Amino acid sequence: MSTGFDYSKLYSADILPPAPRWAPFPKYYFVGGNNDPERIPIEGLIEAAASVLRREGSKLAIYNLGLGPQGYPGLRQFVADKSKRHRGIDVSIDDISIVTGSGQGIDMISKLLLDPGDTVLAEEFCYQGALNRFRKLGAKIEAMKLDANGIVIEALASQLAGLKAKGVSPKFIYTIPTIQNPTASILPLDRRHVLLKLAHEYNVAIFEDECYADLLWQGVEAPPALYALDPDAVIHLGSFSKSLAPALRLGYIIAPWDIMSRLLPLKGDSGTGALDQMIVAEYFSKNFDKHLPHLNSVLKDKLDAMVESVEREFGSAAECWIPKGGIFLWIKLPDEVDVRTLLKPAAEAGIIFNEGPAWAVSANNSKSHLRLCFAMPSKQTIRDGVAALAKVCYEHTGIPKQSGNIRRAG
Repeated sequence: MSTGFDYSKLYSADILPPAPRWAPFPKYYFVGGNNDPERIPIEGLIEAAASVLRREGSKLAIYNLGLGPQGYPGLRQFVADKSKRHRGIDVSIDDISIVTGSGQGIDMISKLLLDPGDTVLAEEFCYQGALNRFRKLGAKIEAMKLDANGIVIEALASQLAGLKAKGVSPKFIYTIPTIQNPTASILPLDRRHVLLKLAHEYNVAIFEDECYADLLWQGVEAPPALYALDPDAVIHLGSFSKSLAPALRLGYIIAPWDIMSRLLPLKGDSGTGALDQMIVAEYFSKNFDKHLPHLNSVLKDKLDAMVESVEREFGSAAECWIPKGGIFLWIKLPDEVDVRTLLKPAAEAGIIFNEGPAWAVSANNSKSHLRLCFAMPSKQTIRDGVAALAKVCYEHTGIPKQSGNIRRAG
């Protein structure tokens, strides 16, 4: 029975819009950074949990296991070992902090460096979660031009010079140089060196997000991380959400102690879940090098199924940025298509996708783009879902004119 109490008069002035009630995933769910449910190593995680709990479970009685705010030392040691072998980063565990997913890391780094009105440089197509956080803090975002190999360095050099001429000093460059989100490009080594040179020339920090760097196709090699090349100018962010499981909510920051000591007070909790850290450290310290190639092989098969489906259903109407790894396919439709107009009819057909403007600094050059996640659905679901999306697109835009749907229907 309602008492007539009115909370609406008590809400803070900048409260966010209310959340909708949670609904089950639709049939064709092509959004979010979810992974393949069948690739979760359930038995291995059970064994790891049992082993580490028997050995160190009593430490759960104490916040942060009684080992400090930077996280479980076993997981930080694994991050140090993995980062050295795979990304060329040579640090001790003192330069590593475990965070509650990469999102918390973005929050912490942003709060460290940004004041309202500050300028940030971000790739023109970019991770929505980061852009939203920068905007919430009052930052002005300048878009960096991209091509198939990531940031166009010559354009960035001119952009920085132009900003300096206007008296604008950007606080940092936010970049996803290895398996960029959403384009899945890899920034070449020569561009990395020039990017770092520009960072020093203009005294602009580099915020390196490498949440997808573990997901490389066989035969694809990535240059060393920017942090490996110049730790003085870079703060590095990584994640276990894509290499193992997003629901574990585990990420990590790598930074020199003078930066880390400033970041830790911004963590804003009583510690990232310790049991999750212990289990992941126990499992990955023994199984990472065999788990990852298998996962990447499965993801590459799913990507191939999606690209084949897009080519069959959309034909020349769709331009795909072919990924070198990761879990997303970035697609451009003809300029006259505004994918935002397809969101509602697609949802009514059981299809959810990411519209380009949500993953870009500006809607001006992204309204015809969309992002599809291929990691969670099966290959048959991918095929059926892409066909259903092409059908919706044709019904509302007349594009694609030569889709597989139309040929079969005729």
